[in-house]
Amino acid sequence: MFFILAWRDFKVRYKQTVIGAAWAVLRPLLTMLIFTLVFGKIAHLPSDANAPYPIMVFTAMLPWYFFANSLSESANAVVDNSAMISKVYFPRIIIPTTPLFVNLIDFVISFVLLMGMMIWYRFVPSINILLLPLFLLQAAITAIGLGYLISALNVKYRDFRYVVPFIVQMGLYISPVGFSSQIIPEQWRLIYSLNPMVGVIDGFRWGIIGRESTLFLQGFSLSVAVSFLLLGVGIRYFLNTERQFADSL
Repeated sequence: MFFILAWRDFKVRYKQTVIGAAWAVLRPLLTMLIFTLVFGKIAHLPSDANAPYPIMVFTAMLPWYFFANSLSESANAVVDNSAMISKVYFPRIIIPTTPLFVNLIDFVISFVLLMGMMIWYRFVPSINILLLPLFLLQAAITAIGLGYLISALNVKYRDFRYVVPFIVQMGLYISPVGFSSQIIPEQWRLIYSLNPMVGVIDGFRWGIIGRESTLFLQGFSLSVAVSFLLLGVGIRYFLNTERQFADSL
């Protein structure tokens, strides 16, 4: 059932669009160009390990869009599938989980573009790139943990339909997507790492850029801990409230 719902969502996502799955590339590409212009050309912020600024930004865009899209779709999944939930019994937790599969396909498509950018800039990635699946897993854990929690809250409090886009928009600017987290003052790095996406993005940059790019281990450990905390809270709240979904919807 999980794969059936995931395949349905994938087919519906780009149905009746002109360029179809190319949106998986176009959105992060345009954002990367804007951030490179604003932070790299105008603000003259430094790049990690002197890597080309577009590569540094696009390396962060990949996990960020995977997280943001997965969270947005997961948070509304239960309400959007209310007709099915009220008529058929099945493990409800399947519904907010399926967006991960769909967005993983988008991630792979965008990753191919990143490989093309590396060829264009003649940039050789670090051997640490083999560890990227671990950082992607942390992004998935963070997205699905928040997704479980908000999707359950959204059944009772529909205000969360408007809260999630605000969280995603603010998160884009407070996460080190358009800039390197190394510009954050040392005394604030640990507190900054309470944002779990800081650890994910720093991990991606360390995995691809490597070289002089360092991973702040204390902050990364804290980000991982926050991700698993969100997963635990999200699963517990979802399972405790799912029996009331049919009545509330």
